[in-house]
Amino acid sequence: MRTLISSAFISLDGVVEAPGGEPGYRNSGWTFKDVEFLPEAFEIKSREQKEASAILLGRTSYEAFSPVWPDMEDFADYKLMPKYVVSTTLTEDELVTNWGATTILRSLDEVAALKETEGGPIIMHGSATLNRNLSDAGLIDRYHLLVFPLLLGAGKRLFSGSDKDTQKLKLVEQEAYANGLQKQVFDVVR
Repeated sequence: MRTLISSAFISLDGVVEAPGGEPGYRNSGWTFKDVEFLPEAFEIKSREQKEASAILLGRTSYEAFSPVWPDMEDFADYKLMPKYVVSTTLTEDELVTNWGATTILRSLDEVAALKETEGGPIIMHGSATLNRNLSDAGLIDRYHLLVFPLLLGAGKRLFSGSDKDTQKLKLVEQEAYANGLQKQVFDVVR
């Protein structure tokens, strides 16, 4: 079974919306506007590219990343990696052609089936709605969180507000940085 890793920039109060400057959110760009950049705090991002064997995205994140990431040197390792987009509305003709093989998955059941295939870890970036749904379905195995020392108030959250049984996590890696960022890596305990 493949490991599904959720990777997120998250504020201390749980907001994940528009960390890179995506339009339409009041605090858009909060990861680089409000916290001093320290390269060592982002080491996990390059490690994710080396360790992952596929990328999973929701439609909104795919539409934000696919016009930009294929030509960015910072994301070069992702270019040829297989990509999977979970969407009930995206069509094949809307996929970019310069970012390697991309498969559209139409349901969480298809994500569960993908996890049953041979291969290494699958990394999921962004995709707040998809993250909440996968978490509620018990399909996420690990969380890579870069927690920013910010309270953003309103905004899309990483975790749902669903009433559900307690989900235990095991902290397997952590580090705090001089700019207040914290790296927290959790395995889901089954």
